[in-house]
Amino acid sequence: MSASAAAVPQPGGARAFLRLVMIEHSVFALPFAYIASLTAMFQLDRNIHWGRLLLVTIAMVGLRTFAMACNRIIDREIDARNPRTEGRELVTGAVSVRSAWTGALIAVVIFLGAAAALNPLCLALAPIAVVPMVVYPYGKRFTNFPHAILGLAQAMAPVGAWIAVTGEWSWEAVVLGFAVGIWIGGFDLIFACQDVQADRAHGVMSVPARFGVPAALYGARASHAVAMGLLAVYALATDAGGFFWTGLLIVAAAFLYEHSIVRPDDLSRLNRAFFTVNGVIGIALFGCALLDLLVRGLTL
Repeated sequence: MSASAAAVPQPGGARAFLRLVMIEHSVFALPFAYIASLTAMFQLDRNIHWGRLLLVTIAMVGLRTFAMACNRIIDREIDARNPRTEGRELVTGAVSVRSAWTGALIAVVIFLGAAAALNPLCLALAPIAVVPMVVYPYGKRFTNFPHAILGLAQAMAPVGAWIAVTGEWSWEAVVLGFAVGIWIGGFDLIFACQDVQADRAHGVMSVPARFGVPAALYGARASHAVAMGLLAVYALATDAGGFFWTGLLIVAAAFLYEHSIVRPDDLSRLNRAFFTVNGVIGIALFGCALLDLLVRGLTL
């Protein structure tokens, strides 16, 4: 599709833009930002500060929307050459490039505004959080490990959420951030396996394209094992109770199930592993973490 055709506004633009950025996938990162926020509130004064929690939500959704829009804009030519992604909105013209940039800019302004409303440290660090969101889609052009860039981008969510509440750096949040980043980087390794042929044909770099699907799946398993270890370290560092540890057992079971249904010779259930299982992981752990904090004295 030509640039001029892509610039033509299409009907239902707002709805198409939300499909473009897959707004519903905020469920993957938001639960961990909430875990960090609520744990910080528990340590601060054992009260839920609803205003700050709302601002954290706005900041998270704003930054993720910006990141996804940039990803789709930057990758639109690659997407057009891949049978799996050739129906995406920027390829078909359902969303124009101009509209996508407009949406991205609005989203990043919302993110920066929420950061400014939280505290000075959030605002000062906000531009740093934006950088990997833009670098990630370019990563597949210069490194076989773009998944690590995605992991770094996602790791910032719990750290930023903790700072949003306390205005201070927290190593506990860093541990949780690395757990989230390595987890998401691991399932991005799984997701990338379905594009091996297209990636190799068009010079797109990734672990599956360079080292093969079996290596990528082993890498994902190792990543998820490390993520589980870091979640356990976080639980110990924050004196988490039994409900949180129950949540970790659910996460471990979900990881085992995820890796049992995706094999090098059978990727037919990959979408179930990617979307369903990982959605369950975030929601289940958040539910258990919230219950644990409430039992320990967090006040609604």
